[in-house]
Amino acid sequence: MNPGKFITLEGTEGVGKSTNLIHVRNWLEQRGIDVVVSREPGGTPLAEEIREVLLAQRNEAFDAVAELLLIFSARAQHLAGVIRPALDRGAWVLCDRFTDATYAYQGAGRGLDKAMILQLEAMVQQGLQPDLTIVLDIDVETGLQRASHRGVLDRFEREEVSFFERVRAGYRERAAAAPGRYAVVDAGNPLEDVQRQIDQVLERLLPEQHSSEVL
Repeated sequence: MNPGKFITLEGTEGVGKSTNLIHVRNWLEQRGIDVVVSREPGGTPLAEEIREVLLAQRNEAFDAVAELLLIFSARAQHLAGVIRPALDRGAWVLCDRFTDATYAYQGAGRGLDKAMILQLEAMVQQGLQPDLTIVLDIDVETGLQRASHRGVLDRFEREEVSFFERVRAGYRERAAAAPGRYAVVDAGNPLEDVQRQIDQVLERLLPEQHSSEVL
């Protein structure tokens, strides 16, 4: 059995990841592909508990290194419990955020040393990388305005605009450095245009039999 493919969706707040995650899942399922949808931080019961710790508003200052270690703890659990088993049985994994978010948020956003993140990545992932990372890109002000309509903001969503500017720059820097794995999609366009761009990107990963047949 051929191993499955690993697709991740990334971007700053308000870029439309949730909406487009559903679109990608439907697009793949229509082509007869077994798809497992997950998210980070989270994906397993224990990793979801860590997510709650990370996102909750609190009076105590959250140390950036502690935040980083919790994220990789959740990721290790997620890899062991969901991602690797699904890929091993030939399913495709579609994930809302992965390690690129760590480089963008904790690296570029928080200013943590990339070498530290790289070390944790090597230990936890043991070489596993997404086959495709779709970066939904939008100007920060527009994204935050969209996010503000979702209700109560979590700890990350309450950060300053300058933080998200650094995060966006971090994503764009990583995408520019490895264009073979990344596809940057302008999320400021109408949704129909965004999803058309995503469809074109997904075609790259499809085997010939899937690209010519839509169930």
